[in-house]
Amino acid sequence: MADEITLNIDGQEVTVEPDTTLLDAAKQIGVDIPTICWQVATTSNGLCRMCVVEVEGQRALQPSCIVKAGAGMQVQTRSEKVVRARKTILEMLASSVDLSDSPEILIMMDEYGASPERFPDAERREIEVKDDNPMFLRDYAKCVLCWRCVQVCAEDAQYTFALSFNGRGYQTEIGTFFDSPMPATSCVFCGQCVGVCPSGALKPKREFLLEGGMSSEEITVMSSGRKRRKNKD
Repeated sequence: MADEITLNIDGQEVTVEPDTTLLDAAKQIGVDIPTICWQVATTSNGLCRMCVVEVEGQRALQPSCIVKAGAGMQVQTRSEKVVRARKTILEMLASSVDLSDSPEILIMMDEYGASPERFPDAERREIEVKDDNPMFLRDYAKCVLCWRCVQVCAEDAQYTFALSFNGRGYQTEIGTFFDSPMPATSCVFCGQCVGVCPSGALKPKREFLLEGGMSSEEITVMSSGRKRRKNKD
């Protein structure tokens, strides 16, 4: 068995097993590091960079969800450099994405004092809601490109590979192959992609309709394809 690793996080010494990430090492001593793309059911890829920390001797900030703990590491999770980076990430997101259904990210915005008006000339992500199946809607104007839905649809859970990244640069978005409607893909409508979405970009259709003002009865009638019977005099 490999020797355990001892490091220092925010002035606290912690001993962990080999291959433990800095994020998990911090959790062991009650240090909370914010995350967006990380999720317990998905593989860590260090996409969002919200979990960056400062490691002594390292030139750049390190994504704690994928960087492994090393013996003798001196780690700071809330240094001035770290806080500034996280604040900027949040402000960039808020300038281009609709975060109205992202409660966890909105809490981070308040915590870091991030201003949605920081980049007033930023181009907003405006994408028409995709309503192509009876189970859920895809509102990619709210998508933060965390990749969770792609991962659970692939090797992390379902192995159906119905979702993927499309486009490049600013035009990158989650989609289907050849932009096919969901019923025409390999999707089995398991709902796992909706379950891991942190931003409301994927939302159950019933929830969407309730928020739009429809009653439960109206939704039931619409879903069953039946017309309401008129009362006879």
